[in-house]
Amino acid sequence: MTSRQRVRIETEAGEQLAAALELPDREPRAFALFAHCFTCGKDNAAATRITRTLAANGFATLRFDFTGLGGSDGDFANSNFSSNVADLIAAADWLRSEFAAPELLIGHSLGGTAVLAAAAGIPEVSALATIGAPATAEHVEKQFSASVEQIDREGAAQVSLGGRDFVIKQQFLDDIRSTPVTERISQLRKALLIMHSPVDATVSVDQATRIFAAAKHPKSFISLDNADHLLTRIEDAQYVANAITAWADRYLDNVEQEEKKDISGGEVHVSEGNQKFLREVTSDDHSWLADEPKKVGGDNLGPDPYEHLLAALGTCTSMTVRMYANRKQWPLDDIEVQLEHSRDHVSDCEHCEAGEHKVDVLSRAIRLEGDLDATQRARLLEIADRCPVHRTLEGPLRIDTVEWR
Repeated sequence: MTSRQRVRIETEAGEQLAAALELPDREPRAFALFAHCFTCGKDNAAATRITRTLAANGFATLRFDFTGLGGSDGDFANSNFSSNVADLIAAADWLRSEFAAPELLIGHSLGGTAVLAAAAGIPEVSALATIGAPATAEHVEKQFSASVEQIDREGAAQVSLGGRDFVIKQQFLDDIRSTPVTERISQLRKALLIMHSPVDATVSVDQATRIFAAAKHPKSFISLDNADHLLTRIEDAQYVANAITAWADRYLDNVEQEEKKDISGGEVHVSEGNQKFLREVTSDDHSWLADEPKKVGGDNLGPDPYEHLLAALGTCTSMTVRMYANRKQWPLDDIEVQLEHSRDHVSDCEHCEAGEHKVDVLSRAIRLEGDLDATQRARLLEIADRCPVHRTLEGPLRIDTVEWR
């Protein structure tokens, strides 16, 4: 089951945006930000179904009403494409401060054009998906083409869009005509998924071709066969969400999966040789000694077993944080990890066996060197907790023992 939080987001202009955060029933695999179609709203059928399905698939997804629409403050007549982009960045800032910055942007129709323009202002974004989006904001003029001459002549006109009346001012036309979306697409340097129906009667599939041609790799296209522009059929909206989920996994910040891929496990063999504590440890390509310190009767010729455990956690932590910082191109010059094992006396412990009053504690201190800001430092410490060894130690762990013959 997913859950929903209704929230308010303040823009730079001091206005409040009405928003809904769809949350999965487990730790989110990532946070996503969804932008609805022109003059629609966060609670229209497609936006609701897509974000709910994304949440069911593990993505915490925020959708909101642009300025002047739905439950948001402001006057639609005074909004424009640039204000939509600013609203997206404000929503991303809110997510960053309250939870985590969005790594995935999704936009439907003109909302898709807006996320293409806004991506550069949200550095944590790794992937974008557009649904029935025009290649330029200027394309939206076609929806009120009969009133364009009046707007140019009189400065404003009342137009009917989706069965509702809106006032469109000259400043709106000037803004969409001057925003260089195609140039921003060519400079994205982020993974892009373009989804479009070949029978879309509102935004021609030719617009998807223009976006695809302007974008650099990695870029992908999925045809939404027989879907209408607003994705009014439930199965079309769910297909969009499921396709985005499958595609995004390749590009988002899934450190655990990258660790499994890049830092492979293997077998370790421990031989005794009739020694008291001294052991020879061998892996696929390495050999070293394990021992106990002299104070407990060993010869101190190698690290003791708990030092090996701490080394496993420390090295995995360092590798995971470095990999993330390098991928983000953050200025991390050096990382040091210091660890200590202890047993703490506790008066109450829900994880302890009956009668036990001690709990093992692994203390980890991480020093990050480099010109990192506070947000980057906090994020790297969060990533440290996602190192695979850390998760193994904290997760359900079973040790199977058999006699080796």
